[in-house]
Amino acid sequence: MDTPEGKLDILDNISLEVEYQEAVVIKGASGSGKTTLLGLMAGLDQASSGDIKLLGHDLMHKSEEQRAAIRAGQVGFVFQSFHLVQGATALQNVMLPLELSGIENAGQLAQTSLQQVGLASRADTLVEHLSGGEQQRVAIARAYATEPSVLFADEPTGNLDASTGRQIADLMFELRDQSGTTLVLVTHEAELLERGDRQILIESGKLVTS
Repeated sequence: MDTPEGKLDILDNISLEVEYQEAVVIKGASGSGKTTLLGLMAGLDQASSGDIKLLGHDLMHKSEEQRAAIRAGQVGFVFQSFHLVQGATALQNVMLPLELSGIENAGQLAQTSLQQVGLASRADTLVEHLSGGEQQRVAIARAYATEPSVLFADEPTGNLDASTGRQIADLMFELRDQSGTTLVLVTHEAELLERGDRQILIESGKLVTS
């Protein structure tokens, strides 16, 4: 990454392969580069060198539009800060990626997805009127609604209390087991660290274990 002070290397000589339907947990101290690694793997950020493949597609030298087209309908995201559309209902938020993918029965599929996360009765509630745990459930429903091949999650329980965080962890892995979705997760939480098939430790931009 180029900065006013010069070139800044956030990640250094990382080599990582995630298997189909695997649940990989990336851990590390704040500033270690784990969120940057997640963003590069998902094609949200652009690497300055190296090779990155997502679902068999080479992401290097692709434009943002091309990377977005690769992700469309195949990649889901869950973030610490939820990233929901304020002023829209839970149902409308879950419908959004389905509609963007051109799926005709978006409303029905979104309602089913909300039911899976226990929020069918809150479908018509504006998301800003939901609790933090409920908002994260909406975000998870939205992420899984398109039945993605890969789900990337960045500190999905970071803004939740311990009890709600455990419920969200249970929910994410239950849905992952049901759908067979590959899960790549960044977290500090012990509850989530223990649930992965494999743990990845990043220290100062370097891969320590895999």
